[in-house]
Amino acid sequence: MIAHFANEQIARRGLMFVLSSPSGAGKTTLTRLLREQEPSLTLSVSVTTRNRRPSEVDGVHYHFISEAEFFAMRERGALLESAHVHGNHYGSPRDRVEQALNEGKDVLFDIDYQGAQQLTASSPDDVVSIFILPPSMQELRARLERRAEDSVEVIEKRLVAARKEINRWRDYRYVLVNDDLDKTFSQLRMILAAERLKRERQTGLESFIDRLIDQ
Repeated sequence: MIAHFANEQIARRGLMFVLSSPSGAGKTTLTRLLREQEPSLTLSVSVTTRNRRPSEVDGVHYHFISEAEFFAMRERGALLESAHVHGNHYGSPRDRVEQALNEGKDVLFDIDYQGAQQLTASSPDDVVSIFILPPSMQELRARLERRAEDSVEVIEKRLVAARKEINRWRDYRYVLVNDDLDKTFSQLRMILAAERLKRERQTGLESFIDRLIDQ
């Protein structure tokens, strides 16, 4: 009897799909689009000590917690990564991410370069890191002003920080210039598709091939 395995789903380990950018360069919008068009992606919802913006929902955009709660989580190893950005603390909870990866689910991260560095250092085989650049500093300023969620002083601080963050571009596996949202989004999806197919991530490939050649 000939066995057929053509429709078999080969087991694979999930990946960490990490997006970083200066504030205003578009990573939050791209993250939202990825979640809409790639429903199998699990979003890692960060914890943060900063105040919630009017447009944000607790538990959806971030888990808003106190500094005491944040430090307690970091102390007991409950954060995969943590960073201090613009005077506030951010971090990615560990348990749900590790469970998702083991189940073959891909996890989406919207984090800064500090967090991306920590994830890459601790889990280099799992991380696919992408840095999103603005087309110009003038456009970055315009986007921050159009967002209308920060004071003039905060916007200036973000622009100063952006130059520092942009200098970290070499730390990332991919770098995209977000001059056209549709094009950048299409590029992100192509990267995700290719990374999912890498031989190293297909943990069930060897057993599939063993069965295949035994037919």
